[in-house]
Amino acid sequence: MTLHTDMLAMGQAARHAAAELARAPTQKKNAGLLAMAATIRAQTARIAEANARDIEAAEQRDVKGSFLDRLILTSQRIEAMAEGLEAIAALPDPVGAIMAHWQRGDGLDFTRIRVPIGVIGIIYESRPNVTADAGALCLKSGNACLLRGGSDSFHSSTAIAHCLREGLQQAGLPQAAIQMVQTPERDAVGLMLEGLSGNIDLIVPRGGKSLVARVEKDARVPVFSHLDGNNHVYIHASADADMARDIVLNAKLRRTGVCGAAETLLVDRACAPAILPSILSALHARQCEIRGDGQVMALDAQAQAATEQDWATEYLDAILAVHVVSDIEEAIAHIARFGSHHTDAIVATDKAAAERFLTEVDSAIVLHNASTQFADGGEFGFGAEIGIATGRLHARGPVGLEQLTTFKYQLRGSGHVRA
Repeated sequence: MTLHTDMLAMGQAARHAAAELARAPTQKKNAGLLAMAATIRAQTARIAEANARDIEAAEQRDVKGSFLDRLILTSQRIEAMAEGLEAIAALPDPVGAIMAHWQRGDGLDFTRIRVPIGVIGIIYESRPNVTADAGALCLKSGNACLLRGGSDSFHSSTAIAHCLREGLQQAGLPQAAIQMVQTPERDAVGLMLEGLSGNIDLIVPRGGKSLVARVEKDARVPVFSHLDGNNHVYIHASADADMARDIVLNAKLRRTGVCGAAETLLVDRACAPAILPSILSALHARQCEIRGDGQVMALDAQAQAATEQDWATEYLDAILAVHVVSDIEEAIAHIARFGSHHTDAIVATDKAAAERFLTEVDSAIVLHNASTQFADGGEFGFGAEIGIATGRLHARGPVGLEQLTTFKYQLRGSGHVRA
């Protein structure tokens, strides 16, 4: 009963805060964001100390390197969080923006405007920086949020949330606008998914398949799905060899633990003997494990045999599945079968082939001659993101300010009545 009562009180407080935020002027919200950034900088040592506790616990569990990379907050990453808050403050406020305006012949005036969604519950796992990104994006878009981070990043996320709430206080905004669920009990997630008696309007899960599957199964409120990033780079027969190598290395290895990392490389049979050996050699030189089909293994003695499961796996590690395809049609079919509708890229000089790929691949983000690691709200100019939505309704791709609003219609008449 205590957990239920406490969670319900958080939801009710968030609902009241959301009503106040919906009316808050842009200048006040921006002041809150800038105060948050200043507080994060002032408390860098405190955040780093909290992060060290999380890292020590993770190392005792002997987690893999890519997991630690997602968890670690260096001084540069803490500074990047502060800069992200400032970038969001500099963006246009979506609330109240006019989306469409028209007038009927009888003078009845119609306007469609952006409005906040309300209260957003965000459930995420090991990335503590999500705390800052989610809190800031919700504030600027006029939404209150309930944050439920993973136990792996509990101390880091709590320290960051403290900075955000202090920034709210300095700006005269309700501290209940950003609340951190403090209990590790899984029942707290269940209560959020039920909606806290109508006080949560939207759930955003950000994590692995098991988390997203649970949210989609149990949620009683709308969900922005953020599925795994089983992303592909496809090298077309017309690709420039040097460009293809550079893009593959960046897409796979810039950061292996992010959702925009490439997990499968597809290569046209026509160019594989000429292009693939140098790419695989460069990957091996950077300690990347290759799992390939028979044609790949014939070109690379170090490659391991791939299973069908490899084509469907998000490794989040220095492992790459490599498959030789007959043509673009087979590449698109492979992505449709094994991909997660997240981010997929083609490397090609043939513009017709590139346009076909961009049109026919059904993913939230498709790229031509660019790394999949551009799947990031900051790179899109959104300041930050809550995640990459892979569903088809309301939001798709990086979820930033605009995606965290809905709309309503305002009609203005002069005594109009309907016949």
